[in-house]
Amino acid sequence: MELSDTKNRTPSSQVLETLLDQAPADFFTFGWLISALHQRSFGIVMLLLGLLATAPIGSTVPGLVLAVVAVQMIAGRRDLAFPHFITARRLPTRYLFLLGARSIPVLRYLENAIHPRWPTTFEAAKRFVGIFVLLLTAILLLIPVPLSNIAPAIVIALIALAYIEEDGLLICFAFLAAVVLIGVASAAVWGTVVSAMLIIRFW
Repeated sequence: MELSDTKNRTPSSQVLETLLDQAPADFFTFGWLISALHQRSFGIVMLLLGLLATAPIGSTVPGLVLAVVAVQMIAGRRDLAFPHFITARRLPTRYLFLLGARSIPVLRYLENAIHPRWPTTFEAAKRFVGIFVLLLTAILLLIPVPLSNIAPAIVIALIALAYIEEDGLLICFAFLAAVVLIGVASAAVWGTVVSAMLIIRFW
């Protein structure tokens, strides 16, 4: 059974389990991942990239791909599209299994509390998912402080999970967390700029 044939609102943990069951033995490509997910590609890819970006190091590549995903969501695309050199690049399947082994148990636990609700709120909020993910990705990539990637990456994963599960309550909570992070990051950047200007002025 293809992932595209699964019913709407299938729990994320089940989608990832099906994905792992269908994964090629040795290597997979990003193109295969997108085609396997089909209509769920935006949400699941955001979730996987958000989880990958929580790593203390190595968040740059997931962050760049997240930015591309966010821009396509803002543009209103129905399916993800990437250049051939990205979709054709082979990655070891074991990376996918490692990510699944870490994330699926957590997702199963979270799914006890996450489910479709507040449909009107969700429909209104989902239009802004791409904008918030893009802003959080900017924090992820541009704030050169050790471990500063973890908080925005977690919030991106929460937004993705709310988007997949159509949970209006969770998406509101995730947006609130995003606003707080964006405010803190903006204040930190502004403080750095002001300090630099003062140093230059009195040098």
